[in-house]
Amino acid sequence: MKAEILSSRGATPPHHRTYTWQGAFLKKLKDSKILLLMVLPTLLYFIIFHYLPMWGVLISFKDFSIFKGFSESPWVGLKYFDLFFGNPNAWRLIRNTLLLSAYSILWGFPMPIIFALFLNEVRKEKAKKFVQTVSYMPHFISTVVLVSMVTMFLSPSTGLLNNLRDLLGFERIYFMGKSSYFRTIYIISGIWQSLGWSSILYLAAISNIDQQLYEAAVIDGAGKLKQIIYVTIPCIAPTIITLFLLNLGSIMNVGFEKAFLLQNPGIYDTADVIQTFVYRQGIKQGNFSYASAVGLFNSAINVTLLVISNLISKRLSQTSLW
Repeated sequence: MKAEILSSRGATPPHHRTYTWQGAFLKKLKDSKILLLMVLPTLLYFIIFHYLPMWGVLISFKDFSIFKGFSESPWVGLKYFDLFFGNPNAWRLIRNTLLLSAYSILWGFPMPIIFALFLNEVRKEKAKKFVQTVSYMPHFISTVVLVSMVTMFLSPSTGLLNNLRDLLGFERIYFMGKSSYFRTIYIISGIWQSLGWSSILYLAAISNIDQQLYEAAVIDGAGKLKQIIYVTIPCIAPTIITLFLLNLGSIMNVGFEKAFLLQNPGIYDTADVIQTFVYRQGIKQGNFSYASAVGLFNSAINVTLLVISNLISKRLSQTSLW
């Protein structure tokens, strides 16, 4: 009776509106099934390898034993967090991780931007494509091969750099055995490997800039340098800010593979980072709960820094990740 009254007044009954919405949603799913199938592998990857393992974070608060299992292991609360912060090497690990990441951002983040700006000014297409191809190639070198190349170049007996030093009359240096050189080696090798690949996004952003802006700048008498400062950089600023925020969000995530392969016990005072410490505790010594607690602390710092930097960016520049 109520549906008839609503119908006579030109209104749609509630259950009919629900059915219409569901039908439209199902039709949309059916029409987008090809796109959904394309997204499905990525979705499954994140669910299986990123979201489902989050349940294992509870190991940080348990005295985990592989014989007792996940559910039967006794709850110990913040025991392993206290154990980590009571470790005399905890500050060294945090300091090394922060410094490596901070120096990588300080020196490594601007380099692809500068490279993209200069590359954009190259007018000969063949030369531009050649430089791009050469700069991209190191990105496809595996970390193991990269570290092997670094070790060979810096070898105290046969390394290219030490041979050059010897030729110039300087003393040979065992770079890989001196802790004072570790951060420099780590950062320079990282810049060399990622420079070309990281510049792709900036080159794409530059190519989307309206050419009329450059024409207006030329009419106003702006040279190439002023065009870069007052046109190019402001136009790609949102891209720069977004990538900078993502870098800040992973400031505690130093690349484990390269840090692990470059370090040795003699240079732990600068080379030992949280990721390598977690590896030794969890994989080599079997302290799964301890390693998980340290890893959780590391992730919590990353999330906190990401949220804070995103809020600051949103207030200052109106550009943010969410």
